[in-house]
Amino acid sequence: MTNNNKERKFKMPHIYVILFLFGLVAAASTYLIPAGEFDRVEIEEGRTAVDPESFQFTESEPTDLVQFMTAIPRGLIDAGEVVFFTLIIGGMFMVLRESGIIEIAVDKLARRFSNKSILVIPVLMTVFATIATLIGTAELSLVYIPVIIPLIIALGYDSMTAAAIALCGTVVGYSVGVLNPVNTGLAQTISELPTFSGLSFRLILFVIVLTITILFVMRYARKVQKNPTASIVYEEDSEKRASYKSIADQEPLKANNRQIAGAFTVLIFFIILVWGVITQGWFMIEMAGLFILMGVTVGMVSGMSLTHISESFTKGFRDVLMGAVIIGLARSIAVILEDGRVMDTIVNGLGTVVGDLPPVLAAAGMYFVQLLINFIIPSGSGQALVTMPIMAPLSDMLGVTRQTAVLAFQLGDGFAHILYPTSGYFMAALVIAGVEWHKWIKFFLPLFLILMGISLGALIVAQAIGWS
Repeated sequence: MTNNNKERKFKMPHIYVILFLFGLVAAASTYLIPAGEFDRVEIEEGRTAVDPESFQFTESEPTDLVQFMTAIPRGLIDAGEVVFFTLIIGGMFMVLRESGIIEIAVDKLARRFSNKSILVIPVLMTVFATIATLIGTAELSLVYIPVIIPLIIALGYDSMTAAAIALCGTVVGYSVGVLNPVNTGLAQTISELPTFSGLSFRLILFVIVLTITILFVMRYARKVQKNPTASIVYEEDSEKRASYKSIADQEPLKANNRQIAGAFTVLIFFIILVWGVITQGWFMIEMAGLFILMGVTVGMVSGMSLTHISESFTKGFRDVLMGAVIIGLARSIAVILEDGRVMDTIVNGLGTVVGDLPPVLAAAGMYFVQLLINFIIPSGSGQALVTMPIMAPLSDMLGVTRQTAVLAFQLGDGFAHILYPTSGYFMAALVIAGVEWHKWIKFFLPLFLILMGISLGALIVAQAIGWS
């Protein structure tokens, strides 16, 4: 009798399943963890932060069936800005592709960098990191990925390389936050430190972390270029390679007058985008509105009909729909914890653990606390408003400088944004790139461990020199 049973390889569950299971764990925790809450006090610009002295246990409110059943729809509503931002980015870039502008730009860049293609990686990552460290918009990686994927594929790399250039570049800039108002500025304000003080230390750290991250991505990219089958996403990229690999073998693409005008229109809109983000405080709602206007205007200037533009938007929406849904699924975990009133209990408990550590380990303890809390509060500003009112006075009692406590928040919050599946924009970015979460973890986890080591080393040095 022939035995046809073969050992089955483990297959990672679909990301919907993974996030749903996290939701079940969150719901179960509301039955196991006592309910509690801090009072909220209003600070600048209408924001509210916790009062660290006000924590008290409250009557338990475990998640019921209706709350669990509605958590995902409510998560989609709560994360509405990111959800629609993702959809509109997909639609806008599909218009640019249908206009021919993207293909022409990729053709010219691929030929320009054909003999020195590896230089694209440090150049793009430095630009993305610098933007993020100045204005704090890691979510712009959602914009970068669809732009650079055709170029990166055409140069002989893969979608993982494109995702890494955008996600790793932006997260380095965001995490170190040389002049980032979203994490550094807000955390220092809450901690009663001069805004953007300690800049030189963060600038040195930025250069170190960015250099190591670039070298890590370049090492992987060289391996893929030398042996395409070594790509973690080799099978997934088959269609993209068919679309873009042959660009260098074809006659150079030439833009007609309307496409040239369309390309200039794109440039004008991106200048407006940068101006709005830097000087007017624009974020996702404003950027999404600008992208709608950009897609329609560029499409018309490039010679597309209104019907073609509309159909392109719809096609783009379909391409990123999964990413938009994932954002709601990720947010539903926090919704469940908030419903059960255990979020504040978790934060208070972790803060108490740090308070029991000897001073030499306190800064590292704060880092790990922020790293854990980031799983359930993936918003940098949201995490600052919840944790820094606790960590700042706690650092005084432990003999840790407040500047070091802020850095522990930045590093614990930042790099995990592109690790945890509860980070909505990150999961949407992976969908746009065509990279599955578990394959990203295979690529990124070694780098994350390196960044963790650098973070702990930076905190030890900051504490040793009394950085303030």
